[in-house]
Amino acid sequence: MLYLVPTPIGNLKDITLRALEVLQAVDAVIAEDTRKSGLLLKHFNIDKKFIPFHQHNEHKVLESICMKLATGIDMALITDAGTPGISDPGFLLVRACVQAGIEVCSLPGATAFVPALVNSGLPCDRFCFEGFLPVKKGRQTRLESLKTEQRTMVFYESPHRLIKTLTQFKEVFGELRQASVSREITKIYEENIRGTLDELITYFNTQNIRGEMVIVVEGAELLKEKKNKYSEE
Repeated sequence: MLYLVPTPIGNLKDITLRALEVLQAVDAVIAEDTRKSGLLLKHFNIDKKFIPFHQHNEHKVLESICMKLATGIDMALITDAGTPGISDPGFLLVRACVQAGIEVCSLPGATAFVPALVNSGLPCDRFCFEGFLPVKKGRQTRLESLKTEQRTMVFYESPHRLIKTLTQFKEVFGELRQASVSREITKIYEENIRGTLDELITYFNTQNIRGEMVIVVEGAELLKEKKNKYSEE
């Protein structure tokens, strides 16, 4: 069996008892970065054989991992932080296991976008997760396709591209679109900044931006409703 085991995105106390139990029991741990994962397991006094699995070797080792799983051993897939399969190569392994008839068990646990979404103050009954936008090719096309998206939108972004991304959001979605930026979630310096895209750009232009970011942007329908309400008043 392949277990998908979420790991803390910052605060180590966020790991679940079940996650620790599975990591203790499996025959090997498939990890995105064995150095980071090694520190995590060492903290919880877990000693396991690691199998590296990341964007640079994912296609090379995929078949060998599936073959090992097919012999009847149990493995756990973990990422650097959060739930495997979200913005990392985990999807490829899960798909390969499903196609090969290997059982997959996904544990619930830590992920960055859910706390950012529910903390944003924006509607979260309907939302779409966009993850990281393309860095270059296809970036503008993706943004234009989301211009009329009615659901709340969730994005991941790195600190050095935050201002650029917010500025592009402003150009495509309009400066009045409400948004929220969450960084360092669950860590000591966690920060959640809310406001219009214009206000967020102004704020972060004065900051030393660090940590991984989650950007939550309101949908077009909500903005339309607010504009209609103001025009009626």
